[in-house]
Amino acid sequence: MHQNADLWAECLQYATASDVGLRRANNQDSFNVALAADQAAWQNRGHLFLVADGMGAHAAGELASKIAADVIPLTYHKLSSLSPPEALVNAIWDANKQIHARGQASEDFKGMGTTCSVLSLLPLGALVAHVGDSRVYRIRQGRLEQITFDHSLVWEMNYNQAKLPAGAAELVGKNIITRSLGPNPVVRVDLEGPLPLLPGDTFVLCSDGLSGPVKDEEIGLTASCLPPKEAVAALVNLANLRGGPDNITVIVVKVLGPQVCSEAGVSAPPAPAPVRHGRVAPWVWLWLWVGLAAAALLGVLAQWLPAIIALGAAAAAGIVALAQYNAGSAGGIPYDGRPLGRGPYIAVDCGATAELLDRLAKIIDELRQTAISERWEMDFSRLDARVEEARRCAAKGDAQQAAAEYLRGVCVLMDELKQQRRAGDSSIFGP
Repeated sequence: MHQNADLWAECLQYATASDVGLRRANNQDSFNVALAADQAAWQNRGHLFLVADGMGAHAAGELASKIAADVIPLTYHKLSSLSPPEALVNAIWDANKQIHARGQASEDFKGMGTTCSVLSLLPLGALVAHVGDSRVYRIRQGRLEQITFDHSLVWEMNYNQAKLPAGAAELVGKNIITRSLGPNPVVRVDLEGPLPLLPGDTFVLCSDGLSGPVKDEEIGLTASCLPPKEAVAALVNLANLRGGPDNITVIVVKVLGPQVCSEAGVSAPPAPAPVRHGRVAPWVWLWLWVGLAAAALLGVLAQWLPAIIALGAAAAAGIVALAQYNAGSAGGIPYDGRPLGRGPYIAVDCGATAELLDRLAKIIDELRQTAISERWEMDFSRLDARVEEARRCAAKGDAQQAAAEYLRGVCVLMDELKQQRRAGDSSIFGP
């Protein structure tokens, strides 16, 4: 857990998990969490959450994602004179340059890359910066929205042309990435938001090791009916139950209320937003100094009228420079009321429907039957208690709690199976 988590425990919950999956030798995913250190830091930069999914042979993908996870939060906080959207984009550009440079410097790392999805929770709302096919979702009142656009060949073809027919994704290659950090010296970054925050809003950041095998409505249901710590464990388990074909990384963030930092139960007063100065164009400086130099030279030559004209031109340049310098002095995000980006790109209901409850019950039944037929030595008492509680909740109409108990039952079974594997039976999860 992050070192500043206790300061925000009354208004924010989050949890992280990263798993190698069942088919990969190493984990090329990375993640990072940077919570504000105090109220002033929250006003200026908010909280930041990041997931990166590396790509490349040997350890290249692992290195690429780690550079992104380390560099982006650090650079974002260093660029305090820029607005959060500008700082996020510049931080991702900086990470891209560093990854590209490392790739060019070594044959083993050549062409390495990584996806990157960043969520920043700010006073103005949720801001998302994104490259690749990792995802950021928002769950609100039983509805899941995908805020990010997948930079994959399938998504690009669907967006730029007619919808692909059923089954075409498998032929095209749904995992072909069209944009990532590292392979090229420059990269285009998507920005989405700011989206207003409401108490109860839940955000999920994940690599495609989760969003591939686990359906959107399952992700939404799990993240909304379980606390973040249990939700990330259940989501990783669901992905592994579907074969675990890739590394699985997930962050679940739940907004409990307005973000007020507390130390020993005492709330810190909000700090004023820092002054943000604009950038003066180089041609304005040139205009100013040429005018002053001309006025001085003409004054020495006793050409008084031309000297006054040149001095007036320099004064006009000074006024323009001052206006540009003070252009951002109001502070905060330069936001005109229109959200950035085109999201959400997908929206689905993720309530605890009878169909989803039946799906979870079948997962447990199939796992139980497999355990019995394979004669695994397992204690089913904890599982039975969860299943019985789920059925009781469903009978009285509390479908959300029933889903939570079924998901807890899945985690109980998976914990038992992992213990069997540690005991020496490697056939449980395959090679």
